Amino acid sequence: MAMLSGAQILIESLVREGAEAVFGYPGGVTLPIYDVLYSHPLRHVLVRHEQNAAFAAQGYARATGKAGVCMATSGPGATNLTTGLVDALMDSIPVVAVTGQVPQALIGRDAFQEADTFGISRSATKHNYLVKDISELSQTVHEAFHIAVSGRPGPVLVDITKDVLLSKADYSDEQAMEPLRGYRLAAEPDADAIERAVEFLWRAERPYIYAGGGVISSSASAELVRFSELLEAPLAHTVMGLGAMPTGHPNFISMLGMHGSYAANMGVTECDTLIGLGVRFDDRVTGRLDKFAPGAKVLHVDIDPAEINKNRRADLGLVGDAKPVLRALNERLAETRATLGRERRVERLAWMEHVRAMKRDHPYVYEESTEEIKPQALMRKLDQISGGEAIVTVDVGQHQMWAAQHLRFNHPRLWQSSSGLGSMGFGLPAAMGAKFACADKTVIAIVGDGGFMMSLPELGTIAANRLPVKIIVMNNNTLGMVRQWQQLFYGKRYSEVDVASFPDASLLAAAFGIAGGSVADPADLDDALAHAFDEPGPYLLNVQVTPEECVYPMVPAGGAVSEMILRPEPEAAEAVAGD
Repeated sequence: MAMLSGAQILIESLVREGAEAVFGYPGGVTLPIYDVLYSHPLRHVLVRHEQNAAFAAQGYARATGKAGVCMATSGPGATNLTTGLVDALMDSIPVVAVTGQVPQALIGRDAFQEADTFGISRSATKHNYLVKDISELSQTVHEAFHIAVSGRPGPVLVDITKDVLLSKADYSDEQAMEPLRGYRLAAEPDADAIERAVEFLWRAERPYIYAGGGVISSSASAELVRFSELLEAPLAHTVMGLGAMPTGHPNFISMLGMHGSYAANMGVTECDTLIGLGVRFDDRVTGRLDKFAPGAKVLHVDIDPAEINKNRRADLGLVGDAKPVLRALNERLAETRATLGRERRVERLAWMEHVRAMKRDHPYVYEESTEEIKPQALMRKLDQISGGEAIVTVDVGQHQMWAAQHLRFNHPRLWQSSSGLGSMGFGLPAAMGAKFACADKTVIAIVGDGGFMMSLPELGTIAANRLPVKIIVMNNNTLGMVRQWQQLFYGKRYSEVDVASFPDASLLAAAFGIAGGSVADPADLDDALAHAFDEPGPYLLNVQVTPEECVYPMVPAGGAVSEMILRPEPEAAEAVAGD
């Protein structure tokens, strides 16, 4: 046992729980913590804005499956974290946020930089704490990490008063941590429920798998692939689920939903049995809910019982972690496979071929141009470079959807997208966190010109740490997705979407001490990308793309996923089919 200050106990507790990096920004209340960090080996990454600390912690967590850690001071520092915490909550990403709070004697007195962080963060986190007793600090940090990564992952905030950080108590990293009372998770799925699910699945003629981010969180990709193969069922991913099944697998169809493919959306419309794995049946996937999989019986597997029957009524709900559930289902499916009669097998194979034919006959299309860089062409060039092996982070908008449509992902945890909350400015700081987590991997931040301007100060963080992140700005001089809706549904009344004053990328990058450039001619795109990726350090490439280009397919608001707008009316240019 050693007598340590609360700040020392905090840092030692973070290390004990496996923290490797902390993304943060100091302030008056957290000065005791930063005084400890001055001579401590735990890596602290100084971001340029606290919101980006939360996004960077997410990037770390999404790439590794471990809890990312962010830190901020009291008042505005803590409130700036809030968007990143809500984002993590929506996407079920494990983050531990540490904030400082004014001394207990000043709480409620409108002290300098005081805010009710505990109250504000209550609905922004999976759980939160206000630590006012140093004897509770070590246990609280332990609980925070456990809650963040277990069950349905999510963000946990630990708010610590300054007097706790300054006071002293005994600490040993060998101290046994108490179990959490009242926080119990089912270790294995119920055996009877597995039997009912297997019977349910073998009755299906046209089974269809709808897999989401819960499969990624559970590290259940291998089990998912085996499940699809045993059922001989086609599989579509949500945006969150990309990478759970390798893109090249013959059973993989594509992303489904508002900007999903024709095959994915028609497959879910025509199936007679829908298997939802780690999904929320959210509106961006389902469109008009009463027309989503209208003739299908539904098996819904989710670790959170609150998700079962929340949006779509399940004929059979199975509460449990995707990995052990799929492992148990696969074992019983393999044992009972012989019970599937020849006639039913023929029906299933015909169904699989039907969905594959729709995928072949209705690929993603775009209009080729020798005058302008098409955003879809940019994504395909990036796909060729990444080969399905790079970590790709995106902001929110058109570039996000084009990247999801055209990039391959051979493994889970390569794709990072703010999917539930849809936070602009997510892509660049998430790429920073991912690169700190996976130094050996290529990390590409594909961002829109609007979202990039929200996170631009983090070029300073990238430069200071010489992070070799490749930043691809898809620049159409507009807030593209907002503009698309105004174009299609508001009579081209373009209101406040013009962001044409984008800075010269080479000068902007040079101002931060990193390399950069711009490209606008399709003939120069290959060389520009090659130069960006040959650069050993970070590189910012501003790619000028067609301004008035829309993402297709598109399900209009209030429409069914079967009511897709597949493409614009053909004009002069010839449509080019996707691979």
